[in-house]
Amino acid sequence: MLQDDAAGAPAPHDGWAEPVATALLVLADGTILEGFGIGATGESAGEVCFNTAMTGYQEILTDPSYAGQIVTFTFPHIGNVGTNDEDLESLDAAPASGVRGAVIAAAVTNPSNWRSSSHLDAWLSARGIIGITGVDTRALTALIRDRGMPNAVIAHDPQGRFDREALKARARDLPSMEGLDLVPPVTSREPSAWGETVWQLGQGYGTREQGAGLRVVAIDYGVKRNILRLLTRAGCDVTVVPATATAEEILALKPDGVFLSNGPGDPAATGEYAVPVIRTLLNHKVPTFGICLGHQLMGLALGARTVKMGQGHHGANHPVKDKTTGKVEIVSMNHGFAVDRQSLPETAVETHVSLFDGSNCGLALTDRPAFSVQYHPEASPGPRDSHYLFDRFVSLIRETKGRTA
Repeated sequence: MLQDDAAGAPAPHDGWAEPVATALLVLADGTILEGFGIGATGESAGEVCFNTAMTGYQEILTDPSYAGQIVTFTFPHIGNVGTNDEDLESLDAAPASGVRGAVIAAAVTNPSNWRSSSHLDAWLSARGIIGITGVDTRALTALIRDRGMPNAVIAHDPQGRFDREALKARARDLPSMEGLDLVPPVTSREPSAWGETVWQLGQGYGTREQGAGLRVVAIDYGVKRNILRLLTRAGCDVTVVPATATAEEILALKPDGVFLSNGPGDPAATGEYAVPVIRTLLNHKVPTFGICLGHQLMGLALGARTVKMGQGHHGANHPVKDKTTGKVEIVSMNHGFAVDRQSLPETAVETHVSLFDGSNCGLALTDRPAFSVQYHPEASPGPRDSHYLFDRFVSLIRETKGRTA
């Protein structure tokens, strides 16, 4: 399409001719939202969620936890700071991260940030992500809040040629997120050492040599890079292993602690192979820390249940209370399932709770050295409200080592 300084904007027309829609979002109930395409062309399908963050769209679109989902941004101006090579969250730097599409209100303008190295349009195209602009994202968000997260097909054709009935049928026949194990496409293929540290202005990311730190094994269900950086900064020698690693393989690495990462999909489905491993590690009393999907899997390993949420929690402005300190943190969240607190055993204490809806956001065990949280402390929305959790994990490891020395 003919464009001036904005991608996904309608081309100018003579007279009163309506601009041609070059992208569609087709919901499972047959609703069709028209807009203007950016990024990759073609079709993709997934569950539509909304994210309320005002910043961090590049991190969101490379977060493996969004695998299988089409992300609606409630903040209208997405892409205005461009993209760069430093703000990727998926461990694999290859294009595929699992997210199925991006829904944006305003047309994407040229980037205006000194860190930008490419336009969001080109970046989406290179990563195979379809985007649609010109959508009433407020109305779509209200629909999700009222009816839950729908399945949908997102399609982009620069000529505006769509088989709408076929797209409706595909959207209608998509499977529910419940029962889907989406971890295999986003997990590591083999074990690897991690040595990158946090970003600093003027220096970028640093490195830390392994050998003198606490040995931590991170089970990768779709881990984010900044989690590993913060573990490294806290003094850990981190080894990342695939989600399918056995308890024997993990214990053979002689870990001082184990980290259970974030990830996508239904935790009950991933739990078919993850829960027995986690139970073994907990029974060996290896200090364990879980985030997001890792929190849900720990709950399942304790015999608790997980439930599908109506709209989920996706954003960077969620207030969560730490019941152990009484403090309230502003946190980043990305989850569509939650641990049912009523199903937790007596040996699990609820440590964190959402102040939006009262849902469980953290637990700690009284009989084993383990704890977990439902949110993302590494995403820094506070900006550092929740970084203490990594120090809490290290302290737990040291206390456990002291008792067994």
